[in-house]
Amino acid sequence: MTRLAAPLAYERLYIDGKWLSPTSQATSDIINPATEEILGRIPAASSDDVDAAVRAAVVAQPGWAARPVSERADAVRRIGDGLAARGESLLELLVNEVGTPRSLAQVMQFQSAVDVFRDVADLVTESQREEQVLNSVVTYEPIGVVGLIVPWNYPLYQAALKVAPALAAGCAIVLKPSALATLSLYALAEVIDEIGLPPGVFNIVTGRGAAVGEQLAAHPSLDMISFTGSPTAGRRVAALAAQNITRTTLELGGKGATVLLDDGDAVAAARHTVRSCFGNAGQTCAAMTRLVVPRSRLAEVEDAVLAASAEYVAGDPLLPETKLGPLISAERREKVRAYITAGLAQGARLVAGGLDVPLPERGYYVAATVFSDVEPRMTIAQEEIFGPVLAIEAVDDVEEAVRVAEGTPYGLTASVWSADVERARAVGRQLRVGSVNVNGGKFNPSAPFGGRKDSGYGRERGRFGLEEYLTPKAYHF
Repeated sequence: MTRLAAPLAYERLYIDGKWLSPTSQATSDIINPATEEILGRIPAASSDDVDAAVRAAVVAQPGWAARPVSERADAVRRIGDGLAARGESLLELLVNEVGTPRSLAQVMQFQSAVDVFRDVADLVTESQREEQVLNSVVTYEPIGVVGLIVPWNYPLYQAALKVAPALAAGCAIVLKPSALATLSLYALAEVIDEIGLPPGVFNIVTGRGAAVGEQLAAHPSLDMISFTGSPTAGRRVAALAAQNITRTTLELGGKGATVLLDDGDAVAAARHTVRSCFGNAGQTCAAMTRLVVPRSRLAEVEDAVLAASAEYVAGDPLLPETKLGPLISAERREKVRAYITAGLAQGARLVAGGLDVPLPERGYYVAATVFSDVEPRMTIAQEEIFGPVLAIEAVDDVEEAVRVAEGTPYGLTASVWSADVERARAVGRQLRVGSVNVNGGKFNPSAPFGGRKDSGYGRERGRFGLEEYLTPKAYHF
């Protein structure tokens, strides 16, 4: 795998089945986070471009909704196959664009996106389309035209989680990528253009969120907005959409806690948590970024975390041995550094990493960092850092462990470790989160993913994600 030889310059937007020149001359650079060099350039859509994309989707919506489910499923499957056919070139693009180490990008950036399209194609052909409820028949119809706003940390995968079920359900789409990671979604648009969806069914507009994203969220012709990003931006999207009573789904931040009970496997829990926290340089909303442990086992846990975190040495994401790549931007790097400084200032004890570890000369790197003696009041225990920083919090009993794990504004994920599975489930039931991993349980792509509290609402994956794009209608007889 190599670096891209020359910047990729995209000059057009994909609207109404055509590659059109934007009405604005403004552009935005995509920076390779490992080299700080320009990787590509994209156009910045204007308000007129956003309107044109929405109008195209509105015109296309009735025809696409009327297509047989099998035909829509076939189109979704062919998109997945088209992405798979790009193989190494698309994987290379993702590694260069996001900075995810190749070994992780192969699974979480590339293959996961391909799998979503294929899974949804199978799911929609098997799903029940109507049901009898006493004297009524309930059918499920497409919600309508949807705006999809996706983040930069897993750009292609996050887009797949929205695009695949929306298309399968019968919805026309306007997709807005992050301005920090857009190139892989141009590849998606090229695949969709190649398979020949009807004009207007899929549209892509690029640019900064404050301009393009807000206009899309506030557009009166949309029937739904699906947004993944920060809670701050999510509140703004919801407020704008509410002006038009537009349905929203929000997949926002997280502050996941691993809860190790007194009979749990400390080494396995530490390795699982470190892998979750430091994967993709900590830029994962579902990551376990806190480790809540019995005070009597603190030293044991610290030793296990140190051993596991030693594998995460910052380096070139193109190299097969690298496990810790760069953050997405210089701005993100400075924010993560500020959190580390705050942890030290507030009295947390540095166990590994920090700001004095040697790092590559170029690139937006932060060392894998572990704090212990973290108190719930501390900033690093409360706020989503979105970087490779793990906080270890010691507690005296299970009740305190639940209070600490629950004691943040977020409610996306948690992990519980115990020799007694039923005991772990009992703790999990007390946590207001969207999903609980028990003893490192295997990821299930058919299970729902989403959060509670400041982590948002709505679900993705499996039939639960598909149902977000459908609305029930009752016929009474």
